[in-house]
Amino acid sequence: MAYDLIIKGGTIYDGNGTEPITGDVAVMDGKIAAIGTNLGEADRVIDAAGAIVTPGFLDLHTHYDGQVSWDADLQPSVNHGVTTAVMGSCGVGFAPVLPKDHDRLVRLMEGVEDIPGTALAEGLTWNWESFADYMDAIDFPHTIDYAAQIVHDPLRVYVMGDRAVSDEPATVEDIAKMRELTRAALEAGAVGFSTGRSDVHRTADGDWTPASEATREELVGIAEAFKGLDHGVLQAVNDFDLERGDPTAFDREFDLLEAFAGAADGRPFSLSLMQRDFAPKQWRNILARAEAAKDKGINMRLQTAPRGIGVILGLQCTFHPFIGFPSYKRISHLPLEERVDAMRDPDFKEQLLSEKSEKVAGDGTAIPPLADILLQQIDFISCKMFKLGENPDYEQSVEASVYKMAQADGLTPLSKIYDILLEKDGQEFLYFPIYNYTDLNYSAVHEMMTHPQAIMGLSDGGAHVGTVCDASFPTYLLCHWARDRKQGPQIPLARAVQMLTSEIADYVGFTDRGRLEVGKKANINVIDHKNLRLHAPHMVKDLPAGGQRLLQEATGYIATVVDGKVVVENDKLTGLRPGRLVRLGQKAA
Repeated sequence: MAYDLIIKGGTIYDGNGTEPITGDVAVMDGKIAAIGTNLGEADRVIDAAGAIVTPGFLDLHTHYDGQVSWDADLQPSVNHGVTTAVMGSCGVGFAPVLPKDHDRLVRLMEGVEDIPGTALAEGLTWNWESFADYMDAIDFPHTIDYAAQIVHDPLRVYVMGDRAVSDEPATVEDIAKMRELTRAALEAGAVGFSTGRSDVHRTADGDWTPASEATREELVGIAEAFKGLDHGVLQAVNDFDLERGDPTAFDREFDLLEAFAGAADGRPFSLSLMQRDFAPKQWRNILARAEAAKDKGINMRLQTAPRGIGVILGLQCTFHPFIGFPSYKRISHLPLEERVDAMRDPDFKEQLLSEKSEKVAGDGTAIPPLADILLQQIDFISCKMFKLGENPDYEQSVEASVYKMAQADGLTPLSKIYDILLEKDGQEFLYFPIYNYTDLNYSAVHEMMTHPQAIMGLSDGGAHVGTVCDASFPTYLLCHWARDRKQGPQIPLARAVQMLTSEIADYVGFTDRGRLEVGKKANINVIDHKNLRLHAPHMVKDLPAGGQRLLQEATGYIATVVDGKVVVENDKLTGLRPGRLVRLGQKAA
């Protein structure tokens, strides 16, 4: 018998978290056909000696909802071993939708997830109305598999129209209609439902997101759509009204989330978890409440990240510290080269640094008030601004910070930031971890990631394209946490692989993937783990309408296999596109 593919002589991490074995993996007709040694012949053999062989990675938290309709490659996730991406996070997306609301949803996604509205306007095909229509429209060949959640904001706008954005509560009839549409989406194969309750999330016009203040009755009513189903998850992001300074908000909001999760007939629920500087102990309160919810029988998980959740600052990026200065605003419309020339003039620099930044948040902008607060504290926050370098280091000490660089050069932090951003002809970046780095180390990150209710998430693949490139989380977990970290505890490689594979598959309900077992789908990675490395983020202009985004490559992916086909070989896309939409709850044809 000749197999389609044999991956030969690798160290096999099967995704169960157990110790690896050395052997071969044979693939036939898109499935794992055999695991062992001396398996016979194959049309193609990949030599995996010295490499690790893992299940394809799953990403639980992405925002490819728009990109999936025009981009078959789904970069950067495919570059980091991801073979299944779950999109439709945080309550934002593009279905269901009426034609009159197309622009409204574009402005919403542009603001909340920093995806250029011009790219969305040109790239989206809009050949759908219902969520089932949307799934049909995006179900064409891609490099990797992907799954969709129905999302609260478009659902609310579809049912309530203008009332959805005028701070009006949903009526009993509205809630019943949203429940009906959610049920229809789940029955059509949607893998879950997500909602967003964050003050940081604003539309491109600076407005609150439609579902941000949905009532308990609305959320519970929608969650009842899961009753009687054996698939589907719920997801939420909530900052517990942190920006509004309401001391009663935390427990009130968590009570609401418990009611929401508890109404879904036992289906799994996940909540974003991070350490916020303005409430540095809040994450521990979330852990305590999540543990108590579990004791009540609520299936609650906490999505965590393997590093600081922050932004890339640069003259090409969506945000940098000078965007509110009058002198910079006068040249902000110029091409990068001309801006750099102007900023290299010592008189220009002196004038700009003598000014005060004007407000960058407020009506008509999606930038949250947090940005103005941070700009007022630039000296303080420069203690956790860093150059990443060509081999990006996301866990640096204060000694490597911009603050210390400025001190050594006898400059103010703002002056040093100015000089750094002009390096590489204006293409240099700074990294500023807004969350998860309050103590300038990963002690909180490690505790969050290793909590028994934690689950890997928050990469935001496809979103925040002008400021963030966290779709590289899988590579970072394998490099930093499972190999290189010297500042504290590491995570065993077998456990890291499990966190990226079977743990997510089991949570979502993907029974056909996430493990290297005979009969499972042949989504597989072959990785030169000893030499695996991340490259520095870089900006490219490859979105529709000339839009730009950050990408981040990796070296060390010998092969990424999807449905038995090699989609990445030696870190390069092969051009094959065997990936398709994954629908849950569907009977086999």
